[in-house]
Amino acid sequence: MSDLDQNYKPGYSSFSYLALFASSTTIVCCALPALFVALGAGASLVTLLGMFPILIEISKYKVALSILAATLILLAIYINIKTSKMPCPTDPDLAQACMKTRKVSKAIVFGSGVIFIFGSFFTYIAPKII
Repeated sequence: MSDLDQNYKPGYSSFSYLALFASSTTIVCCALPALFVALGAGASLVTLLGMFPILIEISKYKVALSILAATLILLAIYINIKTSKMPCPTDPDLAQACMKTRKVSKAIVFGSGVIFIFGSFFTYIAPKII
């Protein structure tokens, strides 16, 4: 195995999945309730909270969740930039897996950022506008 093959670390994409999970919590805890209220669907929100009362507990920590999600997304962006400059292995199968992992990680981090921005807008900005 060459030095390039040893540098290939597919585990870096796990930060992207962690960022996606963290940004999704901002949607569930904070953005969905704000969106329901903004759309006049308060009864739907009450039904949702009746089915999942844990959402009330999670929403108490919305600032901490937002900070955690932003930190994880920024960390995932940094790792994606860092690993995009690393060479892929010389082995054709590993090189293909390397390139596929990079594309998937970039897409996940981009999606996480979009989810986070959407969630943050409906959590912090939309209530002040409406």
